[in-house]
Amino acid sequence: MPVFVLHDDRPVFPEPSSARPDGLLALGGNLEPETLVSAYRRGIFPWYSEDQPLLWWSPDPRLVLEPGELRVSRSLSKSLRSKFPRIGLNRAFGEVIGACTEPRKNSPGTWITETMKNAYIALHKAGFAFSVEAYDDGGALAGGLYGVRIGRMVFGESMFSKRSDASKAALFHLCAHMRRHGLALLDCQVESGHLRRLGAKPMPRAQFLEQNARLCRQPPGPDLWRAQWLPCPAEQQRQQQDRRQGNRR
Repeated sequence: MPVFVLHDDRPVFPEPSSARPDGLLALGGNLEPETLVSAYRRGIFPWYSEDQPLLWWSPDPRLVLEPGELRVSRSLSKSLRSKFPRIGLNRAFGEVIGACTEPRKNSPGTWITETMKNAYIALHKAGFAFSVEAYDDGGALAGGLYGVRIGRMVFGESMFSKRSDASKAALFHLCAHMRRHGLALLDCQVESGHLRRLGAKPMPRAQFLEQNARLCRQPPGPDLWRAQWLPCPAEQQRQQQDRRQGNRR
């Protein structure tokens, strides 16, 4: 099946159903904010390496996570109560995406090229990309994730951890934030054993595209993605301990 070639200046995406069996749909185009927003609205995302052209994907099935279906293990529950006393939303986007570009233990490279990083920083400035940050006891950024949000639809892009469970803590708090505000679907894009263990499930592309189009059209609600500190079990537990200690004095 041939791959559609996009014009560099004004790309027009083909129907996602015309993607190859592996999900590859098109190549070329650009990473301008309006191009990225147009792609995500159609259920399409960019994913390529430094030595490849700009590639666009729409896999079938699509891996998705319903926020209420996130699986929280005992060890993660303990970490949420003790390790990460501050969780930020959109307070350190540049730091998060910068950390996501760093090579992983079992991978010498990264798919987040410098061009890709700069594109999502521009998308963040345009109000469509977000980050969630997990901070440790010393106030250092321990882990986090970034993604894209359009209307009431949320798209996950990448995660990182400098401390055990930090990226999972960020995901937990993203899902909690989504539940509080009635956001029903997190796009995880492609098959991942790690995310499957956390509760993500495959969804047929046709079903995903229908839900994605509907959710992208809905208004997200005021101040939903403003920079803020999120409610945090570790901080709440620490405050309760401080109050108990104060009462005993």
